[in-house]
Amino acid sequence: MADSGGRIVVQIDPDLMPLIPGFLAHRRQDMDVMRKAFADRDFAAIRVVGHNMRGCGAGYGFPAITDFGTLLEQAALGRDTAAIEKCMSDLTSYLDRVDVV
Repeated sequence: MADSGGRIVVQIDPDLMPLIPGFLAHRRQDMDVMRKAFADRDFAAIRVVGHNMRGCGAGYGFPAITDFGTLLEQAALGRDTAAIEKCMSDLTSYLDRVDVV
């Protein structure tokens, strides 16, 4: 992963490239789910979304998404609202800036 002028460039296995737009769209949908869960203080839902991200990110070539998922899962288990909020913000920024090659 390289940061090129504010963009995060991730090199993806060509065999996975057709799956990447859908994968990233699902992560954006996860953000919508987490925002609602956060507003409702539904830590169980945030934990599940984090767990799922942790399990799939690296497999699609996005180890950063795995890392975000791990952080979200741990923060939700600890009911750490500040950590959840920061992680959601950082993940949103990542998704807004990521480019694949």
